[in-house]
Amino acid sequence: MFGLGVGEIMLICVVALLFIGPKKIPDLAKGMGKGIRDFQKALKGEEVEESKKDQTKIEFTDKQS
Repeated sequence: MFGLGVGEIMLICVVALLFIGPKKIPDLAKGMGKGIRDFQKALKGEEVEESKKDQTKIEFTDKQS
């Protein structure tokens, strides 16, 4: 995995724990997971479908006025 061994990964985790703090790590991981998920959706083109739905909703609301 990128030329990193178990010892290096553990050292990185300990340093991150010291600098970031144990309370912030779950929030950070959640944000990273959401970012990766949104990126994957954008690659698949699902983001485009959502914006089309929003555009249709806006057009329908404008016609009612």
